[in-house]
Amino acid sequence: MRSFTGRHGIVAVVSAALKTTVTELGESRVRLQVEVPPGEIQGRLDRKAQQLGRELKLPGFRRGKVPAPLVIQRIGREVVLEEAVRETISSWYSVAIESAGIVPVGDPKLDLGELPPQGEALEFSIEIGVLPKADLGEYRELEVARREPEVSEQEIEQEIEGMRERLARLETAERAAEQGDFVVVDYVGSIEAPASDEAVEPVWEPFAGGEGRDQLIELGSGNLIPGFEEGLLGSTAGETRTIALTFPQDYGNADLAGRDTSFQITVKEVKRKELPAVDQDFAIDAGFDDLDELRADIRGRLTEADEGTIEAEFRQAALDAAVAAASVPVTPELVEARGREMWERMLHSLSHRGISRESYLQIMGREESEILADMQPEADIALRREAVITAIVAAEGIDPSEDDVLEALGPMAEREGIEPQKLLSELRSAGRLEEVREDLAARQAIDLIAAAAKPIPLAQAQAREELWTPAKEGAALAGAKDAGQAPARLWTPSER
Repeated sequence: MRSFTGRHGIVAVVSAALKTTVTELGESRVRLQVEVPPGEIQGRLDRKAQQLGRELKLPGFRRGKVPAPLVIQRIGREVVLEEAVRETISSWYSVAIESAGIVPVGDPKLDLGELPPQGEALEFSIEIGVLPKADLGEYRELEVARREPEVSEQEIEQEIEGMRERLARLETAERAAEQGDFVVVDYVGSIEAPASDEAVEPVWEPFAGGEGRDQLIELGSGNLIPGFEEGLLGSTAGETRTIALTFPQDYGNADLAGRDTSFQITVKEVKRKELPAVDQDFAIDAGFDDLDELRADIRGRLTEADEGTIEAEFRQAALDAAVAAASVPVTPELVEARGREMWERMLHSLSHRGISRESYLQIMGREESEILADMQPEADIALRREAVITAIVAAEGIDPSEDDVLEALGPMAEREGIEPQKLLSELRSAGRLEEVREDLAARQAIDLIAAAAKPIPLAQAQAREELWTPAKEGAALAGAKDAGQAPARLWTPSER
């Protein structure tokens, strides 16, 4: 059996382990009444008792060999069951959500109730916001603005400047170092040692990682701690300088963060960057017969890239036109909940790069409440898009086949150097296949909308409709009195 659930509300396998009853509470909230059968409860109780028995010492039994019934008798059934339920409730919650065929939004309100006696089922309830159901309007043959690819001469010149930078050579400069120059230096950094009663003058000691030889430094790159590069401006080959600096408070090495330091630097060479002239030789070095051929190649590559951007814009515009034509009952509570989900996902992503919530807020110089408030328009339109996609998947009966999934996995399989069928098996084993199918179903829904849309010139769309963007639309939707009605406006990509 399949149900529209999961991240996009699309195609997920339903488990029959639990009995789940759904009651709609209005305003896109539901209550799930969940019943866990006695057999499941007993199984969880026994497994928890076996786990506890591995740590329990009882006379006459070897360590780890205490039978589960004796563990339950010794510790108490209610204590063991409470631990078992606490450890399993999140899994039961996931199964209940899946079997109910809903897409949760925000944190659930859980009411566990009393633990059941022997041989009886466990009952608990979940109250949670859900993805609202979209009342679809027109989503085929929508007129959607599509701009023409355009590459300016300035963009071509920027590409050529980038090529010049890549082909630049460093030449020795018999003068003082200037901004943009490179210097070759040896340096030794020292920090002040802890004060002692005998010390009259501060004692400076070298620190780990504070020494370098023949280091090439670009003045003005901003790659080093503040003041280091600036302290080398005006230096000449053979000169030795001592620069007093302070490590930033957020420096990666906590032992050095905020501490005063002194660098003794010997300048060995000053180099200037020599850019090649844009001439026939430059074009030949780049693999072309002349500059005209080089510029034509750049124009072609930029045009191709812009066409890809235009296609992505058009798909987004087509989806947002379908959203504007639909009625989606989004409530402020749902928007707030989705905004917090987006914030937490972003923090989770940042944590993988070693950036904590506190560090991010400090870097941004903002309060969490301000960031959440700014996320509201984006959260609003995200809910509407997801609701419309889910409704179109249901209306069109979109159900990606295994061949569809294999084709979609092709690029990923190629990057990882394995066969698509093997990747499919790995995803299935890891429980991630349904997520892939959900994403594919959503993509196929957008494909359908975009393929049926009628492109119109940007100027025509601007003349016909008030120009707006998804971000502005989200703000308008968030402030609308009737949250169920989206303004019937057409998103058009901004002029470049």
